[in-house]
Amino acid sequence: MKSVILYQKTRALAKQYIDQAQDGQMMTIKDVTRTLEQNAKFHAVCEDVAKSGMKWMDKTRTAAQWKVLFVSGHTVATGGSADMVPGFENEFVNLRESTAGMGIKRLSSLLEYTLAWCAMHEVKLKEFDVNYQMAPSRNGVSDDI
Repeated sequence: MKSVILYQKTRALAKQYIDQAQDGQMMTIKDVTRTLEQNAKFHAVCEDVAKSGMKWMDKTRTAAQWKVLFVSGHTVATGGSADMVPGFENEFVNLRESTAGMGIKRLSSLLEYTLAWCAMHEVKLKEFDVNYQMAPSRNGVSDDI
């Protein structure tokens, strides 16, 4: 069965799939995950922060480390909690949400949080389109939901 984004035109098709489903089959309806454009923008911002020379805890950080910091900070700022646990080798690990599982709205919120942090810390972002639509509309059939 193909995944479709629900709009008025595709609701009838979704109902038809439900009516045709056999016992034991499952249909999942959920928010669309982040767009590739959102993902690329977020990673580009993390890369810009890493290249800016900005320090956190007296050290420059890699783009991957900035990503962890932004996702963790955003989680707490939006009412979630940080779950720090000892790892297998007694290191501390932040068990954080994954950006891959974020919907369009959640990643938009993360991008807004990250951009605000960069503005407050005067981090210059290379070629970031300030007119970027944070939650772009998507039409048609999708294989990523």
